[in-house]
Amino acid sequence: MSDCCPLPERGGFDMAVIGAGSAGFSAAITAADLGAKVALVGHGTIGGTCVNVGCVPSKTLIRAAEAVYGGIAARRFPGLGGSINLEDWSALAASKDELVAGLRQKKYIDLLPAYPDVSYVEDMACFANGRLMVGDKPMPVGKIILATGARAAVPPIPGLDAVPYLTSTSALALDSLPQSLLVIGGGVIGVELGQMFARLGVAVTICCRSRLLPDMDPEISVALQMYLEAEGVRICAGVGYQRIVQTAGGFELTCESLSNAVEGAQTIVAEQVLVATGRRPNSDGLGLEAQGVKLSRNGGIIVDDYLETTVSGIFAAGDVTGRDQFVYMAAYGAKLAARNAIGGNEHRYDNATMPAVVFTDPQVASVGLTETVARAQELDVKVSLLPLDQVPRALAARDTRGLIKLIADKGTDRLLGGQIMAPEGADSIQTLALAIRHSMTVADLGATIFPYLTTVEGLKLAAQTFDMDVAKLSCCAG
Repeated sequence: MSDCCPLPERGGFDMAVIGAGSAGFSAAITAADLGAKVALVGHGTIGGTCVNVGCVPSKTLIRAAEAVYGGIAARRFPGLGGSINLEDWSALAASKDELVAGLRQKKYIDLLPAYPDVSYVEDMACFANGRLMVGDKPMPVGKIILATGARAAVPPIPGLDAVPYLTSTSALALDSLPQSLLVIGGGVIGVELGQMFARLGVAVTICCRSRLLPDMDPEISVALQMYLEAEGVRICAGVGYQRIVQTAGGFELTCESLSNAVEGAQTIVAEQVLVATGRRPNSDGLGLEAQGVKLSRNGGIIVDDYLETTVSGIFAAGDVTGRDQFVYMAAYGAKLAARNAIGGNEHRYDNATMPAVVFTDPQVASVGLTETVARAQELDVKVSLLPLDQVPRALAARDTRGLIKLIADKGTDRLLGGQIMAPEGADSIQTLALAIRHSMTVADLGATIFPYLTTVEGLKLAAQTFDMDVAKLSCCAG
């Protein structure tokens, strides 16, 4: 890999970017475009989490599992029958690996020769005695951007360190599917992979300490649990973990209800266990604290609004900051960090209208404030809640799973946030993001023309629901 780009003498770099994933490449390319000579330092598989073990492999398998489910769900249309089954996991997994390898080559490896001012250095980096060390040699540079990503977080469950559990990475690389799977964690990764494996024929149980998708409003959690349970997924929410042990047939997790002591402890048995309790920043082993770079409680590198750390000239972006752990936010933040490192701190990081998507089915998408957060901030808000059976697109598709929720300021009528739960919800959230970004009011959104028989039309109907009963409107009458 390092042969593709001639390496200048160390000391000839204006910037070192540590980490060769999405954030690292974004920072390096941006800096090179601004005229800087950049050392892009990577360790491990080039491309980082998203293309190799995260977004790309998981979403293609999720889509495949959705096709299996669709074969059964098609019976909701009178006159349709039949089904689709998973016949060859190995073939499906191989196609996933082929896609990953192709994108890694095209979007990462093949890009390097196009940027002669970016030199790829494959080695480990750390700070020692006030200097940046790459391998066993110092690398004098002007500015530094840390973009080392994150890894699976491991919860403190008694016995977990003694059992061979799966993470999202190893779960996506299984040679064969287990008969049963226990998923620990009800966040994004847990619900996405839990539903995927269930649709491919695995008996899945999801256990979580709180509720499914706890960062969303409760209506989303309740609805998603109902839909997953309807597909046969067992949900054990609001439980505390007592211990986990490996047995001859798999694993046993003993847990108890956190809300009802009368229920007592229960034991969940599964052939495999997947730990999906979030991501931990890869900030350890870099010598950051000795360098003066401060970390948050979760290990994230603390940065200011310009992505600069507590040490002047050292910036950080992406998952290693412990916030907004989405690949597009990593790339966005890294681009700003590079601009600020080279030209001075002029570009503020802004996540106020950051869209987020959970690729369950129905999909869950959100932007702006949830009602829970808005009320915690003591904002005077009003809320609209529209079930999907009021959206013509859902009726025509005979799939009314989901809802649309909007939050607005009661005094100004300005939109503050919203959540869309719908089979095609992910492709509609950006419309709401733009509406919030440009300070649209509920009245503005409700008066906007939307195409009929689309999911995004539900935003217009949800806006109108603040003031009227849209069930009493004729088609397109709003």
